[in-house]
Amino acid sequence: MRLIRRIMKGFFLLLAAAVGAVVVWLAVAPPALLRVGTGYAAKIVCSNVFVAGRDPDQVLRVDVQAPGHPLLKLVGLDTDRENKRVTARLLGFVAPNSAVYREGLGCASAPDGGGAMAGPIPAPVLEQVAAAPTDVPWPDGEAATPTDPTLGAVLADATLAGPGMRAVVVIKNGRLVGEAYGAGFSATTPLLGWSMTKTVNAAIIGRLMTEGRIALDDRDLLSEWKGDGRAAIRIRDLFAMESGLAFNEEYGDVTDVTRMLYLEPDMAAFAAARPLAAEPGKAFSYSSGGSVLLSKIWMGRIGDRDAALGYPRKALFRPLGMASAVLEADEVRTFVGSSYMYATGRDWARFGQFLLQDGVWKGERLLPAGFVAAMQRPTRASGGTYTEIQAWAVGPGDEPDSRYGLSDDTFWVVGHDGQTIAIVPSKKLVVVRLGLTPSKLGYRPQLLVKALADALD
Repeated sequence: MRLIRRIMKGFFLLLAAAVGAVVVWLAVAPPALLRVGTGYAAKIVCSNVFVAGRDPDQVLRVDVQAPGHPLLKLVGLDTDRENKRVTARLLGFVAPNSAVYREGLGCASAPDGGGAMAGPIPAPVLEQVAAAPTDVPWPDGEAATPTDPTLGAVLADATLAGPGMRAVVVIKNGRLVGEAYGAGFSATTPLLGWSMTKTVNAAIIGRLMTEGRIALDDRDLLSEWKGDGRAAIRIRDLFAMESGLAFNEEYGDVTDVTRMLYLEPDMAAFAAARPLAAEPGKAFSYSSGGSVLLSKIWMGRIGDRDAALGYPRKALFRPLGMASAVLEADEVRTFVGSSYMYATGRDWARFGQFLLQDGVWKGERLLPAGFVAAMQRPTRASGGTYTEIQAWAVGPGDEPDSRYGLSDDTFWVVGHDGQTIAIVPSKKLVVVRLGLTPSKLGYRPQLLVKALADALD
């Protein structure tokens, strides 16, 4: 018996030592995947609290944990409202990661603690876009046309709206004719567009093109590319997702895109360091890294950093009246042009109407002639699904829109988890649909757009 007790005691001591070693390892050098998870949680909660005005615990529960990896159930939050910082940890001490809010620039992931975030916010960033008057018809104001009962029935159909719907906004002939919102959301709630931000970022470059500061065939785009094959990459190659740069866009693990978004304080530097995997202009490969590089490039063309940070408001949001729009920047103040813009459903609809009108607003051409046409034109390398300038020729699922009975001229602005703007020029129709709808659910907004088009004919 004494021998057995000694063996058992030794076993438990070894077990305790092993557990202690694991705890120390997790505390000191947690796996990158855990830091991606806490970085994601911190960023999503930070933006939804300080940009969208939502409750942090609800955001963690509904937006992060419910649809996410099971390990996210172990995430806890520290929301510091005074310093506008959110820190997320697993089990209260493992893999801490933070996000920090800066006025006008939204929240930024701070994987290194946020050391590069110090310094005043430039005055151009703090100049707010004037809110639209409530008694003037949309888009100049916020007054909507009364919803037709037939249209109301379509908007009330939960199957058409899809699981997790947060906003549907319908524009016909330049007027807001119908809208619907999920529980807890309204016409004043800014919502994340995810990759719809790519198309907005492209439009910002379009504004610079009208000023002669950048062109589609520009190459030698970054100094770190001089002297190698990456110097041949053009703006049009980045627009069409044909840069040739290696970039893994898979989610759910530590890949290029998740590392860039949640572990890298300088996202553009990370994306710029990727090697070539194909000849530029020859192969399609969807890349958020390429869109972040576009941000770095256009900001560099402005030259003055403060002016560049204020440019989206000056050149796009103010002319369109998108008062709620916040294009977020990373820790080193490069806009995350791939993924992070918040705006109300109505302001996303203003952007869609802007594209419907071929980049003209109130009679003024803000985008070069032919720019929106290139957004509609599918590329051969993508198999006809993606277009020449950061938009989609088909809706989610990569099936021809004709299978859903939609007009051939329909094109799409699409983002992760069910964010879409459908633009149908022949019908003078724009349909914004925003929500929290993971792709695994198989939701297709084409059915909603078709039903709304039929109800409005």
